Amino acid sequence: MELIWIAPAYLAGLIVSRLYFPPLVGYLLAGYVLYALGVKADGALAHVADIGIELLLFTVGLKLKLGSLLKREVLSVGGLHLLIVTAVSIVVFFAFGGHISGGLVLGVSLAFSSTVLAIKVLEDSGELSTMYGRDVLGILILQDIVAIGLLAFTNNKQPTLWAFGLLLLPLLRPFAHRLLNASRDDELKLLLGVSLALAGGMLAEYVGISSDLGALLMGVMLAGHADIEDVADKLWGLKEAFLVAFFLQIGLTGLPGYDEILQALALLALLPLQGGLFFMLFLLVGLRARTAFVSSLALMTYSEFALITSDAVVAAKLLPPVWQSIIGLAVALSLAVAAPLNHFSHRLFSLLEHLLVRFERKVDHPDRLPSSIGVAEWLVVGMGRTGLSAYLAFNRQEMRVLGLDADPAVLQRLLADGRRVLYGDAEDAELWDRLPLVRIKGIILTVPEFEVRCSAIMQLKARQYKGHIGTVCFDASEESELYRLGASSVIHPLMEAGKQLAGRMLEP
Repeated sequence: MELIWIAPAYLAGLIVSRLYFPPLVGYLLAGYVLYALGVKADGALAHVADIGIELLLFTVGLKLKLGSLLKREVLSVGGLHLLIVTAVSIVVFFAFGGHISGGLVLGVSLAFSSTVLAIKVLEDSGELSTMYGRDVLGILILQDIVAIGLLAFTNNKQPTLWAFGLLLLPLLRPFAHRLLNASRDDELKLLLGVSLALAGGMLAEYVGISSDLGALLMGVMLAGHADIEDVADKLWGLKEAFLVAFFLQIGLTGLPGYDEILQALALLALLPLQGGLFFMLFLLVGLRARTAFVSSLALMTYSEFALITSDAVVAAKLLPPVWQSIIGLAVALSLAVAAPLNHFSHRLFSLLEHLLVRFERKVDHPDRLPSSIGVAEWLVVGMGRTGLSAYLAFNRQEMRVLGLDADPAVLQRLLADGRRVLYGDAEDAELWDRLPLVRIKGIILTVPEFEVRCSAIMQLKARQYKGHIGTVCFDASEESELYRLGASSVIHPLMEAGKQLAGRMLEP
């Protein structure tokens, strides 16, 4: 049975990836095809899907800063969006009459965005740790907390008093870090991560709340360890494989009829209104149009949570059973549409920039770009391990160097160490338009995403920048393309490490 699920998912994912769609669109299509062929979802597939979501939320918790939930952008945008949609739902379902309770619950649940898709898209593009990535993550977590209460209302099941004890899990961090220190082998680190994620889910279910939130809190408990990136990397492939079951499961819920398809398309047509509402709220709190647009696209989906509430509402006989297939198709279509839109979000903004920037407020933006770089003569863009090494090399030569990075946590750490760093997103075209490059002798690009490095080089060449451009590559095809676009120096970090190691071994 497992082969019947996995093989079509792989083939469909392969086909859509060749059409420049994310593979998850293929997984959704594979689910509908399998259902049409008579294949039914069983408890095993649902269980695997649940494990995938728990692993996803656990890895998010590994990188989560609890302070991000208290940010103005998160509380105001996330809270106002939920209040506005709730008010609209009350009016709509009251106007239609009947089933007001069930319709209201379903209407509010449609205000939630897909945690799985948003996090996966941001993580795949390396943007989860950026300023807007953290804001999106905070809003998703806020929605999940509200969703727990909504589901409890629908099921007439209240969380136990022990549920508040889960909030104390992060206090067990010293014990969790000792466990990770003791797990020196790679397979033990992987097993520890999986065990903690599943334990968090089990504890959460035992006290009557969502297992996803328990897995998230377990990740927060383990966060902050020096080897946390290693643990997250080891969980990556396993998490991806389990999440295939989640997307298959949506398609296997059933094929709706003609009337249901029309209603699902009507719900899909409302998604731009949800995205527009997010966009205006982000602008209202003072974010730039670019940040607001990219964040809104990541949130412009229907949540997988709507599938859960639709089942509960139908089971409580508050809405007719046909709503299950309508919501299932609407969620699937929203994921299929949102995935490619998010993949090309920065390009879409470039096309619409002249229209969208008109709505920006004339305030001091929290995501503002640097308009001055002082007396710097060298720039390092991307202050990870490679970028920091380059920065320190310039520093030792007493060169005037400045670092740029889009991760607030990285900036905070480097500023505490006395480094000269500023906020700057290499993928933001406005960054290269605003930076005064006249005195800059050279720019080093160490961001991991190949497309971002290419875009930055093209932007610099468009500005007729004459200085040196150095960057990294990870295979031969990248190297040739980067040189073609105008890079002065391109190195392969692992190859250079091998050369330096051999050179030191051969020293007298």
